[in-house]
Amino acid sequence: MKDILIITSYFPPEIGAASNRIFHLAKGLKSDYNVSVLTPLPNYPTGEIFKDYKRKYKVVEDIDGITVNRLWIYATVSKHKIVRLFAMLSYSFSLIWFFIWNKIPDKVIIQSPPLLVSFTSMLFLRSKKRKLILNVSDLWPSAGYELGALKKGISYKLLQSIERYNYRTATIILGQSEEILTHIKTIVKNPKTILYRNYPDFLPPQIPKKREPTSKNIKLVYAGLLGVAQGILKLCKELDYSSIELHIYGSGAEEIAITSFIQTHPELTITFHGRISRDKLHKELLKYDVTIIPLLNRIYGSVPSKIFEYARLGLPMIYFGGGEGESIVEKHNLGWVAKVGDYNNLNHMLNTIDIEIINENFKKTLQNIAVKSFDFKTQLETLKQSI
Repeated sequence: MKDILIITSYFPPEIGAASNRIFHLAKGLKSDYNVSVLTPLPNYPTGEIFKDYKRKYKVVEDIDGITVNRLWIYATVSKHKIVRLFAMLSYSFSLIWFFIWNKIPDKVIIQSPPLLVSFTSMLFLRSKKRKLILNVSDLWPSAGYELGALKKGISYKLLQSIERYNYRTATIILGQSEEILTHIKTIVKNPKTILYRNYPDFLPPQIPKKREPTSKNIKLVYAGLLGVAQGILKLCKELDYSSIELHIYGSGAEEIAITSFIQTHPELTITFHGRISRDKLHKELLKYDVTIIPLLNRIYGSVPSKIFEYARLGLPMIYFGGGEGESIVEKHNLGWVAKVGDYNNLNHMLNTIDIEIINENFKKTLQNIAVKSFDFKTQLETLKQSI
C-alpha cells in the first residue's frame, strides 16, 4: 500500500472536534494507505503536556495501526501574543526538524488552522511530485477577527498573505462548510475543492425509553469546549431557569469563571460535570431532553461538528449560532433555531417547547435522518476517489 501522512495540531487523547475528525479520517484511510500522523505532544485544551508525555521531546506510538509521531511543543494557554506566537513556532520548528531527517510520503493531508503550522508544512513540503491536501476547518484570520482575538493591522495582513499562500500551494482543498469553499474560491481558482464535513463515525446507540420526569423542567445539556467563542458563561447568566435545568460538560478558558458563577448563584438550576471521555459522554447525553449548540457571535464558515454528532445520538438540539449551521438544523428538522445573540428569543423558545413531544419516537426519527444524511463512510469513499 502507498503511504499517506497527516499533519495536525490536535489528536487523541486530546478532546474536541478537531482531534476526533482527524482520528476518524486516519482510521478511515487505513484500508487503502499506510497512515502516519505528525502531531504535538498532547496538551489541548489545558495548555499543559499530558502526564504520560511530560519530560519527553518525541514519542512514537501505534494507535489502531496508525503510526503517531508526537513532537515537542512549548505548551501554554497564555493570552500574551508573544508567548502564543512562540508556542506555535515551537511546533513549526519541530516539524521542520522532522522533515529534514525523515522521508515524507507523496501524499500529505495538512490541517488548517493553525495558519503558521499549515504554512510551515506547505512551504517545506512543496514539490511537483507531492500532493498537498489542505483540510480547512475554520477561516483564519477572518474568524479570529470575528471572535475579537485579532485586530486588523500589519499582523492581520501578514496572516492573510499566509492564508492565500496556503490555498495557492495546495493541490486539493477540503472545506468543512460551503461557506469555507465559497471564500476560498474568491482567492484561488486552480486547486480542486471538496466539501468534507466533520461527520462522526460510531454506531448509533439505542434510544432509551422516555425518562420518568422528576419535574416538568427541560433537561438542557451543553457539552464541549468552554471557550470564548462558545460563550457559555454568558449563556449561564442570560438563561431563564423557570422551565429548564442546565447541565454542562467540558473544560476550557471559561471553566473557572463558570464554576465560580455557579457557586455564587446556588438558586440557579445549573450543574457542572467537568470533562469526561467521549465514549462516556455519549452515554450521559442520552439522559437529556435537548442539547444547546451556541456561538457567542456568528462566525462565517463555522459549522459545529456537534450538529452531526448529536443528531446521530438522537438528541434534539437548539442551535444558537447563526450561519450555515442554522440552515442545516432547519433543513433536516434536527431541533430548533434561536436567533444568534438574542437571549430573549432563546428563552422564549425554551419556554414554548413541549417536553411531551420529546419522546422515543421523536428521537428515533431524528437519529434516522442523521444516519441517512450524514454518513461518514460514504463521504470518505468520495474523498478516497478524489485524492
